[in-house]
Amino acid sequence: MTASATDLLASLQTRFPNLTARPSVDVPAFNVPAAEAIALLGHLRDECGFDLLADLTAIDWAPGASPRFTVVYHLLSTARADYVRIASDCVGGEEPTMPTATGLWPGADWHERECYDLMGVKFTGHPDLRRILMWDGYPYHPLRKDFPLAGLPTELPDEEIADYSGVKVMAAPMAGGPFVAQPDGSVTTSTGRGPRALDQAWNEKKEKPAAG
Repeated sequence: MTASATDLLASLQTRFPNLTARPSVDVPAFNVPAAEAIALLGHLRDECGFDLLADLTAIDWAPGASPRFTVVYHLLSTARADYVRIASDCVGGEEPTMPTATGLWPGADWHERECYDLMGVKFTGHPDLRRILMWDGYPYHPLRKDFPLAGLPTELPDEEIADYSGVKVMAAPMAGGPFVAQPDGSVTTSTGRGPRALDQAWNEKKEKPAAG
């Protein structure tokens, strides 16, 4: 930990004694319990000059892990060009929750909606927590570690799309990674498979020009 990170940790721990240092190779980083996350973020904004919520994301540690999900905040001081990273473990396993930061930064609205959509983290107190990328009623969270890279067959939300495609359920292309979704919903795996498509016909309408 750098001297600046050590000083910041010591300063913050006078008010947040449960705060701990988090391993980091770039910016000061700290862990805080979920119940204290919003108070800490507010303190960093109002007392420490970290006025911009640059990013909000989540980590899925894997099914069965406890805690399974951790929300991560990246704050920026626009006056000093300094960053700090705050991580907080979610309450709950398959149904993770975290208090909303929209009361501190209005821009947290879309950050949290994206995190909810793709990871399934529910931000309590959010004014309009709904999907932002996938459609309403989509049953999965695509960035969770138990979601196959090739996707899963899903009922299409638009009848016009179903009429055009001739099907009402369509699997994602069989491309990439060690997991491949089959039309029946099963998932096959192959040890050592690299990030190459099994069949690239779905995204190659014309042959690629020869190298050279």
